[in-house]
Amino acid sequence: MTSDQPIFKSHFLIAAPSSGSGKTTLTLGLLRALKSRGLRVQPFKCGPDYIDTLHHTTAAGTPSINLDAFMAAEQHVAEVYAQYAGSADVAVTEGVMGLFDGSDRMQGSSAAIAELLNSPVVLVINAKAMAYSVAPLLYGFKNFYKGINLVGAIFNFVSTESHYRFLAEACADVGVEALGYFPSNPAFAIPSRHLGLHISDETHYETIIQTIAEAIPKTIDIDRLLEVTHTEPTPIRYVPRSLPSAAPIRISIARDEAFTFMYHQNIDVLTRFGEVTFFSPLHDAVLPHTDFLYLPGGYPELYAEALSQNVSMQESIRAYCQSDGLAYAECGGLMYLGQSITDAGGYECPMVGMLDTTTSMLAPRMTLGYRIIQWDELTVKGHEFHYSILEERSAQPSVASVTNAKGIPVETKLYRVQNTFASYLHVYWGDKPEFIRQLLSARSVDKRYVTI
Repeated sequence: MTSDQPIFKSHFLIAAPSSGSGKTTLTLGLLRALKSRGLRVQPFKCGPDYIDTLHHTTAAGTPSINLDAFMAAEQHVAEVYAQYAGSADVAVTEGVMGLFDGSDRMQGSSAAIAELLNSPVVLVINAKAMAYSVAPLLYGFKNFYKGINLVGAIFNFVSTESHYRFLAEACADVGVEALGYFPSNPAFAIPSRHLGLHISDETHYETIIQTIAEAIPKTIDIDRLLEVTHTEPTPIRYVPRSLPSAAPIRISIARDEAFTFMYHQNIDVLTRFGEVTFFSPLHDAVLPHTDFLYLPGGYPELYAEALSQNVSMQESIRAYCQSDGLAYAECGGLMYLGQSITDAGGYECPMVGMLDTTTSMLAPRMTLGYRIIQWDELTVKGHEFHYSILEERSAQPSVASVTNAKGIPVETKLYRVQNTFASYLHVYWGDKPEFIRQLLSARSVDKRYVTI
């Protein structure tokens, strides 16, 4: 159904009526299939997810970028899209949840992103137990909101070619082009972990992604997909925000199997404050010489024993923090800076011990949602998603107030011990470098702050 030659520049958003429709599987396969044609492919992800972007990067060979209209201003989202999509042959954005699901009705939804970027929408539908009944579903998604352009549909979990013909007839009757289907196949499955798609070395992602990519052209018309999505994005000129001149600082960022959750744009902002060095709390012996330590989220609970056994690194980080070094830790980083992590098997592993907290994976409870942080005069937004349970061994106040997306206070805190800041929050400062400035200012203004 397809040729091996590039056609022309294209961009589109892959959405679905609901989660579980298979849009991530299809996105990964398409990214690799397009890359295999020699096209420059730029992946994006709607929403705050930091796991899908890792898979996108593997599939496309290009870093995937988050587009989140709740955590960031719409202008920032449009500018970031223009910056990265501008040099690509094809820009592929994976939606989040259902097409119209946002923090408040449509706010920040995939549909809102598609409208903002003038991006054609391709709907992925789980058709496992459907035939002509897909017609009213498609009609509703096509006509519910005129601000988006639904150009086609791809059907997942289709059993036979005859099954697909029923679905294609339904598409024709409602004016949505049928672009193909994807059959059920255990070889296409990516196992799930408690925070989303699995990311450890247990799964051979390269093999799975390549298998999906090779299967897609057999039943999905990639040429036609590129034709119907050949629509220019809304013209936006990207202008990086200027930062006040200051002496560059040395920034050390934890990155290994245990610490993987970080937003690409956050790292981009940090590079504008100084020189970034990555290190491994799992494998390295000591912390590099640094002025600012960043411990992002990840899966420290899966590597708790190994992290605990690397005593020299723990001692190095603890000494840095106790000597008033500036540190910011989020989620997995918060867990690592505490007294201990108890894994799912009940084994308690000692950690850095800078914070008077412990975390446990016993009796896990999901905490999920957007967050608004008010820290003095600064308002910044982020996301919270974890199953671990934190226990304060002594009562500890927060240096900031935190609410959910609707402004209702939540229990989540931003802790401070000396110049070490930690929280379960994944803050997005891609368009708020003021957050980093505030951390730097807090260090320089009051190094004696020891109450957490």
